Amino acid sequence: MSGQSASTGAHAEPAGGAGSPGGGGGDGLRRSLGFRDLVVYGLLFIAPMAPVGVFGTLDAKSHGAVALVYLIATVAMAFTAFSYAQMVRVVPQAGSVFAYARAGLGKGPGFIAGWMAMLDYLLIPAVAYLFSGIAMNSLVPSVSRWVWTALAVLITTALNLWGVRTAARVGFAVLAMEVVVLLVFVVAAVVVLVRDGATRDWLSPLTGDGSQGAFALSAVVGAVSIAVLSYLGFDAIASFAEEVTGGSAKVARAVLVCLALAGFLFILQTYLVALLEPLSSAELASDPGKQGTAFYDSVDSAAGSWLHDLVAVSKAIGAAFAALAGQAAAGRLLFAMARDRRLPKALSKTDSGTPRVALLCAAVITLVAAVWAARRDDGMDHLVSVVDIGALTAFLLLHASVVGWFALRHRDAAFSWWRHVLIPVLGAAIVVAVIWEASGSAQVVGAVWLGVGLVVLLAQGRRRERLGA
Repeated sequence: MSGQSASTGAHAEPAGGAGSPGGGGGDGLRRSLGFRDLVVYGLLFIAPMAPVGVFGTLDAKSHGAVALVYLIATVAMAFTAFSYAQMVRVVPQAGSVFAYARAGLGKGPGFIAGWMAMLDYLLIPAVAYLFSGIAMNSLVPSVSRWVWTALAVLITTALNLWGVRTAARVGFAVLAMEVVVLLVFVVAAVVVLVRDGATRDWLSPLTGDGSQGAFALSAVVGAVSIAVLSYLGFDAIASFAEEVTGGSAKVARAVLVCLALAGFLFILQTYLVALLEPLSSAELASDPGKQGTAFYDSVDSAAGSWLHDLVAVSKAIGAAFAALAGQAAAGRLLFAMARDRRLPKALSKTDSGTPRVALLCAAVITLVAAVWAARRDDGMDHLVSVVDIGALTAFLLLHASVVGWFALRHRDAAFSWWRHVLIPVLGAAIVVAVIWEASGSAQVVGAVWLGVGLVVLLAQGRRRERLGA
């Protein structure tokens, strides 16, 4: 990476005035995060046990090869992680994909990238808050799930307003708890497998269980398009680029390490659960109602309800703090876009190194969305269909930004065809395939949101022309 480092030195600060770090109101963001803090934020946002809710769906769709699905999904998302690592070195700014597309493609595409990412950063926390509210309501039914949801928003918002360093410390404790619960699950699963043996063939999580016929690569690929959504959130690490000590190389490394750790944890737990699953993939496919609880049902049948309850409590707490990390990233995105005068200027102000106005704005939007969804039976489905397409479109512009920056705008001795063209093009192809496989409602919502963004961009351009005139 020595050649890349040389390029960083030459192009670390793209032109942009208001878009440069330190612009806007307030005293700027404060550098206080280390490498561990970045990985903690990334893993919190992803959640170490993210496959719990989608295990049954993926098992049925992949014909039982659910561990292979996550193995391929990890490799697929590695292309996106690599593109993030390339861009954060040369554009070490808080706006993440907004700043990257702005530098690599121009101001217009940069705004669209940020606009689409807002769907991800503002509403994924709402999904996590809602999940936490549902889990807590199942444990304490006397309190409505919307009340638990709102309480989770208020507690985590207070921590974010306190400061990124404090939130990172509390987040580390929560992440440690989630990892401990995951380890307890792994040990319990191994004990059951050694004592009673596996319900399915030992290789079936990688080759399929055979209940739906021979191994089908098309079925696995179809499931991968769903599994990659479990990884949404690792990219949030890049939004803290202006708050890390030690340079942007640390952020790039954290993005890659976070994805690798998440992939390992996802593959391990789905492999073990698949071996314990009492139903075949064909039975799950024929009864979609059992897919949502398949993970818990496997745990119940193998180890008992105590482990089920432990995992449920861990997911309830972990989901709330996944939202904490997402809300923090959303605040940085709003801050960066306001600093570039793409959103109201008030959002660019900081207080003691914390973008509190932007965080409060993100919290209000998230609170409204989460409570609205918590009061509806179909609220979760509506939220999930909206957020996925925003993140994927932002990823597509990220890959284009790598090509634009390194191959077109700043091509020099550090340019590499495989790093700066081949990998981002392959990554973009994967993202397009996932968008193609997304639900029709998600595609419609994404298209409408994109259309609104283009209208806003056009209006801003005309306003600037009038002011310039």
